[in-house]
Amino acid sequence: MKLENPPTLASELTSLPVTSWRRFARDLHDGRIEQICILSDVERIAKSKKERFDEQSWDSLKSSPFYEVLREYRDVLPDDIPAELPQDKGVQHEIDLVPGTKYCVTRQWPLPREQVKAIDDFFESRRKAGQVRESKSPHSAPTFCVKKAQGGWRNVHDYNKLNDATVPAQTPIPRKDVI
Repeated sequence: MKLENPPTLASELTSLPVTSWRRFARDLHDGRIEQICILSDVERIAKSKKERFDEQSWDSLKSSPFYEVLREYRDVLPDDIPAELPQDKGVQHEIDLVPGTKYCVTRQWPLPREQVKAIDDFFESRRKAGQVRESKSPHSAPTFCVKKAQGGWRNVHDYNKLNDATVPAQTPIPRKDVI
């Protein structure tokens, strides 16, 4: 597409023809695209992730039509993690492995001290609350941390090897209109 007079109004921009990403990539690779104009919300980009996260509060939802429902059921997702485990309902989760697979063991790789401390603190607090125990599993996966947008660390477990050896569930997840 060639534009002699590029659009200047928002209504003109939104009425431009649309192309698929695949075609865009092909045209870009083949040299058929000479210029690209990217439109972005400068105010939103200027805000840090933390500022955007801080704006997500109960007060910011007041204009939402779902505000009253959210207020009524706000206890469903509490701000703090409960200190005790929920009542045992007798359901045990099992993972079926591909036949011939023994154990999926991946050694923990070295981590920076601050990540080690974050992981140790996390599991120690959960152990004291009775939410975790020493593992009895023959499988092991490395753990590492990524920075959260609002500060702190998020624990991540690398289950790639176990996922590769897992037999997918043969029972489909029911559609919501069937439930």
